[in-house]
Amino acid sequence: METGTIPVDELEGGLDLYRTLESGQSYLWRRSDGEMYGGSPAPEAWYYTVVDGEVIRVRRRGGPDGDPTAGVAADATTGRLEWESTTDAEPLVRRLLRLDDDLEAIVDAAPDDPLLREAYEAHRGMRLVDDPAFGCLISFICSTQMRVSRIHAMVSTLAAEYGDAIAFDGETYHAFPTPAQLAAATESELRDLGLGYRAPYVVRTAELVADGEAHPEEARDLEYEAAREYLTRFVGVGDKVADCVLLFSLGFDEAVPLDTWLKSAVEEYYPDCDRGSYAATSRAIREQLGGEYAGYAQTYIFHHLRTGE
Repeated sequence: METGTIPVDELEGGLDLYRTLESGQSYLWRRSDGEMYGGSPAPEAWYYTVVDGEVIRVRRRGGPDGDPTAGVAADATTGRLEWESTTDAEPLVRRLLRLDDDLEAIVDAAPDDPLLREAYEAHRGMRLVDDPAFGCLISFICSTQMRVSRIHAMVSTLAAEYGDAIAFDGETYHAFPTPAQLAAATESELRDLGLGYRAPYVVRTAELVADGEAHPEEARDLEYEAAREYLTRFVGVGDKVADCVLLFSLGFDEAVPLDTWLKSAVEEYYPDCDRGSYAATSRAIREQLGGEYAGYAQTYIFHHLRTGE
């Protein structure tokens, strides 16, 4: 077993691990107490995922009062991030949790917007994730008209049923299925697992990737709107799901997924940004939220409105 720690005070803008991983960005991490997306943090619990056959576990320890077991600090700039893995995982942990982002500079550069400032203040230390693209794509295909807890359960079930089992520290972990593993599933099997009408979307998208016809990673080097259009070739992927994949796995920090919560925010706070179509409204709200890091702003607003915190 490889282990390590990363001091949180060395991260520009700090880290709130709970909000980063339970804010609706990622469904590829799980929590060791089985209560992820249950609505409350668990200081003793590990978050874990599997990437390229390697198990990674992380947890936040230490708070401003010096308590070594405090997992969620009132001050997101104190304590340490502990990790355990089957490999020397610090570079991977830094990438997956985007620990090298200058979060303080991103927040400081944000527009002077009351809702956004309120969200940034309420959820300090929440970072964007950088999930593997295929797992992210399937996760958000499954997300349509679903609560975050149900999406997470669905994605975890896919891993348990079709992904590789990996032994680590006396426990068994399951990787998210490869495209070939998921393409081998039948629509009937996936419906029985609770995917409903999403089942054929998942199978066909997995087949496209497994057969080499397309891969979400191919969008990475395109211009933003061309990248969004590219991702809509996958079955079950519209503009909103495409924007989620661009933002949470492909590094397009300007992407603003217009989900129910953001549409509500546009209606109540930014009515001038409603231009009557997804593409035009997307351009307007991206400009309203600061352009380059509009996706960061979107994520904070989404979490703030969804949780009411």
